[in-house]
Amino acid sequence: MRDRENHFKEPVILLIDGQCNLCHGITRFVIRRDPKALFRFASLQSVQGQRLLHKGGLSLTDLDTFVMIENGHYYIKSTAALRTCRELGGLWRLLYVGIVIPRGLRDRVYDFIANRRYRWFGRQMSCIVPTDSIRRRFLEGSSEEVQDEQQTDLR
Repeated sequence: MRDRENHFKEPVILLIDGQCNLCHGITRFVIRRDPKALFRFASLQSVQGQRLLHKGGLSLTDLDTFVMIENGHYYIKSTAALRTCRELGGLWRLLYVGIVIPRGLRDRVYDFIANRRYRWFGRQMSCIVPTDSIRRRFLEGSSEEVQDEQQTDLR
């Protein structure tokens, strides 16, 4: 039944910090576990990412926020992360049980990691340009955003 639901389901959009190595790793993680290509991606800093943030009434400058857009609903921080795990299916879906933890507590843990992500995982100073095989998973952005391009498989 789940396969049939995914067949007709609108893509889920994930907005990530385009300069964050942790966020790039999460993107690769999701792509590897999403053979039906349910997820689409955009950088928070990209033109498309900024448009989607504005449309959802979210801050255009808060790059510490992971955003999931599902069926027109915007989810941020820990809620976005847990819902993403649920959509990945398999055993990852079990992590969604964490939704019962009060959001304030979950988001404190999220913020603790988000505020240290550059220190712990580093910062990507150039845009990653995906190979042709996965380029369709990324929402179109401005060609001006691509500086110091490097071809990456994201696997």
